[in-house]
Amino acid sequence: MATSDSREVVIEATPEEILDVIADVEATPDWSPQYQKAVILESYPDGRPKQVEMTVKAAGLTDVMVIEYTWSDDGVTWTLVKSGQLKAQDAGYTLTPEGAATKVRFDMKIDLSIPMPGFLLKRTLKGGMETATDGLRKQVLKVKKGS
Repeated sequence: MATSDSREVVIEATPEEILDVIADVEATPDWSPQYQKAVILESYPDGRPKQVEMTVKAAGLTDVMVIEYTWSDDGVTWTLVKSGQLKAQDAGYTLTPEGAATKVRFDMKIDLSIPMPGFLLKRTLKGGMETATDGLRKQVLKVKKGS
């Protein structure tokens, strides 16, 4: 059975600055504790990642998955290509400029291929949603400050 969630955060940065941080997938383990490793398998002509192999650890399970990104000016989405623990995963960020900041909406839908107690799935998904929004915000501000 598929489970989905969404969360919003406002980040004091432009959509382009935010997308640049998301596109730096190899740095994702630095700000997202669930991600152990990310390797770009294929890139688009503009250099943004197309297919990425990620090692993810959540709820005591480690999974190696391949995801494929689709980029636009106002966001990015990705879909699962293969995984050992998931039947499906569709996720993405939608970015809406708000003055000097950007409203960031993160949506994710997953379908596990293994049984997991509902409370554990909800807790794991909540942690992932917090990292995908608050963790992204912290990383964007850190990168902005350093540049």
